[in-house]
This record gives sequence, C-alpha cells and structure tokens, in this order.
Amino acid sequence: MAGEPQADCLFCKIVAGEVPATVVRESETTVAFRDINPQAPTHVLVIPKVHYPDAGTLAAAEPDVAADILREAAEVAAGDKVDESGFRVVFNTGTGAGQTVFHAHAHVLGGRGFNWPPG
Repeated sequence: MAGEPQADCLFCKIVAGEVPATVVRESETTVAFRDINPQAPTHVLVIPKVHYPDAGTLAAAEPDVAADILREAAEVAAGDKVDESGFRVVFNTGTGAGQTVFHAHAHVLGGRGFNWPPG
C-alpha cells in the first residue's frame, strides 16, 4: 500500500534503523544521510519516512511531506555550509533518469561547481 514501509526497500530499512546510515538530520517526516557513493563534497540524500516510489507520487499523495524534503534539503546545505556558495537539489525519477532506489528521495549536492545543463 502506498505510504507503507516496503520490506524490500533499502530506504525503508534505513528509516526503520535496520540498515546503518550516516544520518545528518532527522525530522518527524524525513531522514537525511550521506550518500555512500558521493558525487560532490556534500552529497546527502533526504528521504521521506513514508514510502512512495518517486517524487511525483509523493507530491500528489502527501504534498506537505514533499515540502518537508525541500525544507530539510536547505537545512542540510546550511549545515554543510554550502548554502551561500550554492547547492543543487536533484530528484531522479525512473531508471532513464538514474533512479536506482524506488523510494522518493532528493540528492543535496554542493561544495563544487556544477555545469548546466547537467550531463
């Protein structure tokens, strides 16, 4: 059922504390942790505690939680002191966009320059 933890979901297991992660922030609705394969000096994932497969389905079902992810992304950037130099928030949706874990999540990237358009 949408919103419910999925037994085979890595991020649901992190939320439940069954899989270790380097947590940098936690709110009532989100968990933020360092990416295990960082693509920038700051690379933190912000995930909802509820399970939805991607950002679009999360936003449609629980817009307040989607907003919480963006709010927490800004707090992560401030905590890593990349808020003034600039940071990027990325939601990959679908395999063609590089999504590998089908639990909605935002990548917070900072601490280096980024090109546009992204490659």
